[in-house]
Amino acid sequence: MNKPRAANPPYKLPPPLFDARCKACWFVAGLIALVVASFWSLDLQWAQFFSADAAASMGRFVGEFFPPDTSPAFLAKVAAAAWETLAMSALGTLLAAIAALALALPASRLHVHDAAWGRAPTRLLLNALRSIPELVWAALLLISAGLGPFAGTLALALHTAGVLGRLFAEAIENAPSGPGDALRAQGVGSGRVFLYATLPQVLPQLLSYALYRWENNIRAAAVLGVVGAGGLGQLLAFHMGLFHMPKTATVLGAMLLLVAFVDAASLGARRWMTR
Repeated sequence: MNKPRAANPPYKLPPPLFDARCKACWFVAGLIALVVASFWSLDLQWAQFFSADAAASMGRFVGEFFPPDTSPAFLAKVAAAAWETLAMSALGTLLAAIAALALALPASRLHVHDAAWGRAPTRLLLNALRSIPELVWAALLLISAGLGPFAGTLALALHTAGVLGRLFAEAIENAPSGPGDALRAQGVGSGRVFLYATLPQVLPQLLSYALYRWENNIRAAAVLGVVGAGGLGQLLAFHMGLFHMPKTATVLGAMLLLVAFVDAASLGARRWMTR
């Protein structure tokens, strides 16, 4: 005998916000506790920061930037520094992408039965490369390479190689294994399997990662000049140190325009590749 149905089906209550068996709940709770402890332990002087005296001081400081220096001789100097910054970021990203692809192969497990003996040491090397910031790499390389864009380019390449190497390795490991398994079943070697099965699948993703890091590197290249690595950053550090505020404003404007141009170009390239 069938059980009679209710005229109106009962609605289920929503699940509780916190469940003792939910690992994600405990993780979120720990993260909230860490944020609260951070606010409590740091001496954040919000009242002083939002005071009228601080606002007046910032207003006077910002007012010194206007009007920017737009003399033709200085604009030509800024344009040359902007081109140097762009070249540093582009070359550093290209070198990093090549090194990252070379390191991503031993850092990834290409198939289920791959022993991947070099996976752990290569990933340790990638961790070491990206754990050191670009500014520290530039400060170290200035000793051997000297002042100028060469040290900045190498600093960008080393740090970015660590970042892209890890991303490339993850992309290669997460690639669908079907095409590669089919080639291996026919006796094709590992190198040709990677070139004809794995690489075509992950190449758009690898290029997208490289373009995104180029966006980051254009900002980093502008900052690296502060330690003498050339480009707009070096020009900024020089004029800001001498309190040439109109010239500093011009350099900052050039940085904003350069970053906006690279962001737009990179976004357009990524959209074109993913169509």
